[in-house]
Amino acid sequence: QLSEDVERVSENPTEEREGDMEVHEDSSSVILPDGELGTTGPSLRFSKTCLKNVFSVILLFIYLLLMAVAVFLVYQTISDFREKLKHPVMSVTYKEVSLYDAPGIAFYPGKARLLSCKHHYYDHIPPLINPGQPGDIECTTQRINYTDPFTNQTMKYALVVQGPRDVKKRELVFLQFHLNETDQDFSAIDYLLFSSFQEFVSSPEKAKFMKDCESSYSSWKFSGGFRTWVKMSLVKTKEEDGSETVEFKQETSVVNYIDQRTKPRSDQLFFVVFEWKDPFIQTVQDIITANPWNMIALLCGIFLALFKAADFAKLSVKWMIKIRRRHLKRTRQVTNHIS
Repeated sequence: QLSEDVERVSENPTEEREGDMEVHEDSSSVILPDGELGTTGPSLRFSKTCLKNVFSVILLFIYLLLMAVAVFLVYQTISDFREKLKHPVMSVTYKEVSLYDAPGIAFYPGKARLLSCKHHYYDHIPPLINPGQPGDIECTTQRINYTDPFTNQTMKYALVVQGPRDVKKRELVFLQFHLNETDQDFSAIDYLLFSSFQEFVSSPEKAKFMKDCESSYSSWKFSGGFRTWVKMSLVKTKEEDGSETVEFKQETSVVNYIDQRTKPRSDQLFFVVFEWKDPFIQTVQDIITANPWNMIALLCGIFLALFKAADFAKLSVKWMIKIRRRHLKRTRQVTNHIS
């Protein structure tokens, strides 16, 4: 409205001058008292103009403060985004399954011999009828020889057994080994777990497959004269390049086996049970919590606020200049009228 008034006045200067002349002519015929001359009207106008100017200055400082806060937010947002890019967060998710892909269990028995291997369900293992004697081997097994991946000279013999699959029925695999002689004070059998027995069976180069498994997975032991119960859990890790690695976590409990054979024997018996701990596959991956789209949206909002604040400050300054010019113009008009 102020700008329209100024434009209207600038477009019709002649009318304003004629109006001023009429005011002068009319006012020349009117005699004002000395106390009322140039005191009431100009003082009120000056106080209103002063208040408007003070209010405009306060608004201007407020918007400058908001601009400073917006600039700080921009800097802080960019700094946080760069920090989150450098430090990703580890995300762990659990996927429930009813059937696992049957894992492979590679045993390194050495001089020990596999006596029996059976699949049982619901954690029910019947008592052994003839411990230490050959029994039924109902498991799917593969025997393989390959060179040691760390020395490339020593030949290793591995017995690969198919592990349990049905986690709802609590399927387990029970194996019995026998070792007749040992030249050590203690006897143990090494084993390692890998994720897929079927992948091993279908591999055209099983020796290379086992070498890669031994290089990638950890190996454990179970001792003679005990019943070792192994509960497995599967952990999948997604790398930054998109590849996926699989490893096993296991909980092992050991129970002493009481040998009830009639004659004292010098041989060693090994008993081991493999079972899934739970039906959850744990997936671990690094994720970046910083979302670039959220940052872009925030920056756009901040920059819009900055431009709006700058535009308002510019209009406020222009409005103050116009108010000041109109005040000076009215002051000159009153001075000319009094003179």
